[in-house]
Amino acid sequence: MDRRALILSGIATLGLTACATATPTSTNSASDGSAAGAGTGPNGQPAQTYTMEEMIQQGSDALGVAAESVGAAVQRVFKEYGEPTAYLAGEEAAAALTVGARYGRGLLYMKDRPTTEVFWQGPSIGFDAGGNASRVFTLCYNLEYPDAIFRRFPGVEGSAYMIGGLGVNYQRAENIVLAPIRAGVGLRLGANVGYLTYSRQRNILPF
Repeated sequence: MDRRALILSGIATLGLTACATATPTSTNSASDGSAAGAGTGPNGQPAQTYTMEEMIQQGSDALGVAAESVGAAVQRVFKEYGEPTAYLAGEEAAAALTVGARYGRGLLYMKDRPTTEVFWQGPSIGFDAGGNASRVFTLCYNLEYPDAIFRRFPGVEGSAYMIGGLGVNYQRAENIVLAPIRAGVGLRLGANVGYLTYSRQRNILPF
């Protein structure tokens, strides 16, 4: 009986030793994993911002209009929100007869992040009629990495698109704010409410 008790005691001691040895390894792995996911970007650094001069120049190129025309819109957005962390340049088409839909595609630019292709689509409803094709230049605020744009952004828009028209509206999801500036060709009159969903691929249905 004493011999059996001694053997069982030895086995128990070995088991405790193995657990004690394994515990630090497991703890270190968890620590490494949490460290890898920390921060808002490369090396945990926040996204760099763009100056007003940079946005006026880039906006002029993206919208194909004079810098003076873009300047007034950019200054208005800067007055509200300051310097953006990203901008989205692309094209879109929209049409409405009370109920409408909008589809677009562009590239998202950030100073220290990869350039990312983005699609967007969404429905609208309101006192709204007509259609337009637009170049879009969107200032993005509190966007720390490209993937954060892939979500739904509600917005309210009142617009009167004429040939060569330029309009601005705002979209917000949590603390991220988008300010699309559109240079449109076509005829569209009215006001509407709706949302845009930004995605990695084109979706046929706007919902």
